[in-house]
Amino acid sequence: MSRNKKCVFTTALDFCPDCGSVLPLPTYEQFLACKSCSFKIDVNEFDAVKTYSRIVFNTPDKAALKAQEETGELTGPTVDRKCPKCEHEGMVYTTRQTRSADEGQTVFFSCPNCRFQEIEYS
Repeated sequence: MSRNKKCVFTTALDFCPDCGSVLPLPTYEQFLACKSCSFKIDVNEFDAVKTYSRIVFNTPDKAALKAQEETGELTGPTVDRKCPKCEHEGMVYTTRQTRSADEGQTVFFSCPNCRFQEIEYS
């Protein structure tokens, strides 16, 4: 069963043209069936199809990092949180996944006024 003319979506072979769901990877079966609807496609339509992927990592803005180092200012998102040391209102924070993936992230707070730092395990 090839792609029919009354398809709802115009898609790549990775997606079902009837419901838009991601199709499973082709196997040694003759037909590939959508798990969400009744659409089927002949696996021969995947012959000579090449799939490419590319991972792009964001790099920090070097000019902003250099300016931050020169001025010594803490930059980043700010949260309404009072510094326990100097009682300055507003702390800069960053988050990291320091434990296993099924546990919460770790939040690092820094006071832009006195540089006091605290950690919260969420």
